[in-house]
Amino acid sequence: MCTAITLQSSQKANYIGRTLDFSYPLQPHFYAVPKNYRWKNVISGKEIRNSYSFIGIGQEMDGVLSFFDGVNEHGFAAAALYFAGYAQYDTAMKNPAVMQVASYDFLHYILGHCISVEDLRTQINRISIVGMTDPMTQTVAPLHWIAADQAGKCVVLEQTGKRLELFSNPIGIFANSPDFLWHMTNLRNYMEASPHQTEETVWGGVRLTPFGQAGGTVPLPGGYTSPERFVRAAYLKTHIPKPESPEASIFSFFQIMKSVSIPKGAVVTDRGTDDYTQYTAFININSSEYFFNTYENLQIKKAGPQIPETSSAKLVDLGELIRPMTFEKL
Repeated sequence: MCTAITLQSSQKANYIGRTLDFSYPLQPHFYAVPKNYRWKNVISGKEIRNSYSFIGIGQEMDGVLSFFDGVNEHGFAAAALYFAGYAQYDTAMKNPAVMQVASYDFLHYILGHCISVEDLRTQINRISIVGMTDPMTQTVAPLHWIAADQAGKCVVLEQTGKRLELFSNPIGIFANSPDFLWHMTNLRNYMEASPHQTEETVWGGVRLTPFGQAGGTVPLPGGYTSPERFVRAAYLKTHIPKPESPEASIFSFFQIMKSVSIPKGAVVTDRGTDDYTQYTAFININSSEYFFNTYENLQIKKAGPQIPETSSAKLVDLGELIRPMTFEKL
């Protein structure tokens, strides 16, 4: 379970951010991945060489480094979210005209090879995503992806029983299952939600008045399912004032994400584990800077811009996200 949004300031600066909700314990790190970095394609056994450098959040386990989100040197950013019950991948095949990539490596591949949403759109027909078991869950993780760029374009990629499809995302909101087009249709159920106060009405001679302010928000859903989080994020993003500065963009993002962040105990899996928001990250696409906090540390911290020098082809571990929280004494 995760939620992602894009934002644009009044100066046309573009941002993308997400919550990472998961029921397995993560130890995420920031990584700086240089241009020309080589890594093994588990499908073909051959090396893949990145064309562009990027910074991203990921985790290495049993020799597999998987990325959850990131932004590259050209201001192309992307994130992976769960897509349970809908994701269907290709099977391995021998076709030299198609780049076959493991599902858990797809995000790494596009961050290292795409400079924009349009570039991704051009390349996507030459890529085949193959389902591979990841070492953490010991399952083929069902994923779909959101991508955005410095031009303000945003798309969603979903591979289902139909095919790998790329959809324009005009509202800049993303969540989990069902598929993206279903979520967009579902927004029509909440057309009456409004930031303005509801008027009084009369039922059979009885005068009914609202309970204080916020009467217009009564139609909004309050649970933590993917459809409910999608609707709340869409409502808040489209009704808050357009941020006037980088600082205002950061404040707006973290305020919005409070409404979709999941505390421990609110959602429990059939394995008896908490599915909760382990970190929240916000990327300035133009500057390649990350702003983030974690469940155990609500203070907003910054990472980057640390796009590696092109002279080095070595992966750089910039450190873990999870850090002890300190308290300022007044």
